[in-house]
Parts: sequence; structure tokens; C-alpha cells
Amino acid sequence: MDKKIKIGIIAIIIIVIAIIAASSYLGNSSDNNSTHIVVTVPGHAGEPEAGFNPLTGWGCGHLDFNPLIQSTLFKTGSDGNFTGDLATDYKISSDELIWTVNIRDNVKFSDNTSLTAKDVAFTFNEARSSNSQLDMSNLDHATALNDTSVEFKLKKPQSSFIYDLRYVGIVKADGYNNETYGSNPIGSGPYKLKQWDKGQQAIFVVNDNYYGKKPYFTQVTMLFPEENTAFELVKSGKADVVQAPFSSLNQSVDGYNLVDYSSPRAQGIALPYLNDTGLKTEGGNQVGNNVTGDPAIRKALNVGINREEIVKSVYKGHAKVEYTGVDSQKYGNPIGKIQDNNPEEAKKILEDAGWKDSNGDGIREKNGVNASFKVYYSSKDQSRQALATVIAEQAKDLGINIELTGADWDTIYKNMYSQGSVMQQSSDNPYKTEYQQFHSKTNFSEDDYMNPGAYNNSEVDKYLEDALSQNPDQASSYWSKAAYINNNSGFAPNADAPWLWVADYDYCYFVKNTVDMGTAPTMGQDYMANIVDWKRK
Repeated sequence: MDKKIKIGIIAIIIIVIAIIAASSYLGNSSDNNSTHIVVTVPGHAGEPEAGFNPLTGWGCGHLDFNPLIQSTLFKTGSDGNFTGDLATDYKISSDELIWTVNIRDNVKFSDNTSLTAKDVAFTFNEARSSNSQLDMSNLDHATALNDTSVEFKLKKPQSSFIYDLRYVGIVKADGYNNETYGSNPIGSGPYKLKQWDKGQQAIFVVNDNYYGKKPYFTQVTMLFPEENTAFELVKSGKADVVQAPFSSLNQSVDGYNLVDYSSPRAQGIALPYLNDTGLKTEGGNQVGNNVTGDPAIRKALNVGINREEIVKSVYKGHAKVEYTGVDSQKYGNPIGKIQDNNPEEAKKILEDAGWKDSNGDGIREKNGVNASFKVYYSSKDQSRQALATVIAEQAKDLGINIELTGADWDTIYKNMYSQGSVMQQSSDNPYKTEYQQFHSKTNFSEDDYMNPGAYNNSEVDKYLEDALSQNPDQASSYWSKAAYINNNSGFAPNADAPWLWVADYDYCYFVKNTVDMGTAPTMGQDYMANIVDWKRK
């Protein structure tokens, strides 16, 4: 056979294979059932490597969202407060150590077996050692008192424990195998897993045993696209709801609406708080930075940058300015905010602290040290790269040089204690957003990305510890006080300024105009929180 013909045949075969693969990924366009819907995975979680197991991170941990398959003890109501799901009520002992939760009677799993308090206790006990993304270290043990009542004993008071009760999906105890459950999950949520085509999609169908409102959509197909391919799902019309990639925020597609869901997804730069004294991490990497370790540098950056301009230019308006990392939370503290976009004030802060440009090169120096440091960002995240780029440009006008470095996460974690790193937090749980983020670290591990700048303040530690020891109803004021104690103490920019928080980046979705998603959720990444209320227009 002629060589050119062979090459032509091979090329045709490759094209056919590519078309088949793309068609498989984009879904079956012949499905015209109006009660079937195609969506993308919530948040930026991606395909769950261990499957749909809440004990290994599905629906909780790094991101909190409706696990679909499993029920949770509590859920978030339309007013943003927690209300019962499986739970009917709860009480806390006077010493704050015992939480007793009563649950619904006559709840069944998707396999038609009964869900009892034994399953709830098992789920939480298993979460302590199942390689979960959740920090369950404070749970001593959970005990089923009877079929409808479970007792949680804590090692020490933890006002934020209600958030764990909200976001952990309940699994079936009998026959549970941590290695296999994720691919064959049994739960009591509104849906059950029909099939999982790894690398492509997961298909969920209605759980007829679900005790709550029956959803309109009888089948949910969930796709797991990379950010750079997600927009193709919109342009091809192959999906009903797609999280909008960063690069598509200023685009429009016929037949779709771009919907903004506000979120506490705070993005910014963690600034190393300690000076370099020779301290090393567990992995032998440097801790501390003699530039960012000077509070004048951190405060000047917070005062000098223009957050509103960043919201407009970087996020195309799909965000709001952020100062403390928890501005929008009920435990936020507005006193800790500063007036930004004030470069003259920022320059004065630097001048007064001895940072001067004595050689006229545009970069300030102090005691022979240039006002220069690196900022690492995930090379796969376009929003973080764009954010870092604009901040570096604005910092240059203040006489501060920021060297940008795109890298993988392992590299970022090795350098986060000694150089700036672009990070974000998306939770509404104060234990994550405040305690883990700002409580002093006793060891410096590359495996623990919370408090990446190694912020250290014993006064703040005391307020955070006091917040945990309170009844949940009284804890907010203590969380709030940790942000601002005085001008020189607190994690807010008006105090210690260990972070350069910039914006709360909305979760944006392209939604087919035939889909009614009901009331917007209080947390943007949890866009399927009320999926039982969704319907086709």
C-alpha cells in the first residue's frame, strides 16, 4: 500500500477515535428527557479519586457541598442558618463536651435497610481514621444510645462541631469497606449512584427511599472537566449547568445565562510572618522571610493596593473586595478593615519603617536588604495567576518587588513558609477559616497548608481557643475579637496583617435558560444544595 495512503488511513482512524472520545465525554445528545440534567462537579473539587465517599472527602473537607447520595444530620436553610436534615433536635451538656443528637425514625438507605443511630455513630468514629479531609481529632467517640439518638463525646469543647454535623454524609455501617465504598456507595440522600465511568462522568438516579421532597430531575449526570475544556460543554450545549472557567467570565452563549453565586471564597496572598532565623520545616525547607517579616511591608501592601480595581480587572466584576478573610461571615469584624488604594499612605508606612530607595532603582531597601520576595501560585489556576500579576504590578509602584513563580502544589507547599503564596479559603466554618488559618503552629509541615505564612500571636490564640470553648450561640463574638485586638495585634490588616486578602471570588455558572435552580445557596460552591427544588422551565 502507498505510504501516503497508509498515513491518510491512520489519520482518519485517529480523528474517528477522537470524535468518539469527545462524544463520550460530552454526553449523549439524543437524551431528550426533560427530567434528566447534566452538570459539572461542584466547586473546584474535580473527580473524587476515592469515589463518592464522605469519609475520604466527597462533599466535605476541602470543599463543603451537597453529597447527593448521603444525608447529613443538618443542612443549611434558606436563611443561612442550620436546620435539621436527619436530625430532629440536639442538645449540648453544660460542660460543652457531650452533644446529643436525635434523628428521624423510619429512614431507609437506598438498599432498603434501615438507617439508625448506629450508622451515624459508625460514620463519625470511622471519620477519625479513614484518611478523611476532615479534622476529627477532637472527637473522642460517638455512641448510639438507641436507634434514634446518638451521643458525641468531645475531648475538649468545640463550638464549631455543629459544622462537622452539617457536612459529613452518613454511610451504612454494615458491610462498610473504606477501600470499596466510594465506587458503590449506599446512602439515604435524594440520589443514588447508577454508574461511574472514571475519567468521564457519574450518573445519579433518584433514591425512591428518600424521606424528603422528591426531586423533579430523576437523573443527574455529573461531568469532571478540566478548567480549560469546561467551556466547550457550554458552547456545544452538552451540559445544563457548568461552572464558568475564569477565562469565560466576559463571554456569553446563546441559550445560557451566566449566574453569579456569592461565596466566602476569599483569595489573597499569605505573607510569611516570621523573620528568617534559620528555622526549618519538617522537610528541611526555610521558615521565615526578612522582608515580609517586617509588619511595615505587610501593612503597606494592604493599604497601597487597589482591591476594587482588581475586582474589575481580574474578576470582571464577579467578586467583591475582601480584607480579613472572613468579611462576609457572621463572625467577621469590620473594625479590622483598612482604607486601601492609598499608595501615599503606604509609602509613608515604608519610609517611617526605614524602607527607602537609596540607589534609585525603584526597589526600596533596608539594612542592605531589598524589599523583594517571591510569590508562588498554582500554574494551573488562571485566576490566581492573574491576581498575583496585578498585585505585583501595583506593589512595584510602592517600591516593593514581587517575583512571580508558577508551580505545582508540592513546590508551593515547600516554599509557603518562606515566600508568599496565593491561597484561598471557601468554608463558612470558623474552625477552618480562623482557628486553623491563624492559630500559631507548633510544627511546620509541608503537609499542612493551613496558616501557610506561619502567623504567630499568643493573644489571638487565646481568643480562638476561647471561641472554641463557648456554646455555639456565644462563640461568634470571640471569633470576631481575634481579628482585631488593637493596631498591633490581630489577624486583620488593621493589626498584624499576616495576609494580603483581596477578593471574594463568586462561583459563576453557565445555566441553560430552561433550568430553574430556585433560591441561590449561601455558599456558592454548594450550588446543588437545593437540587430537590430544581426544575425544567
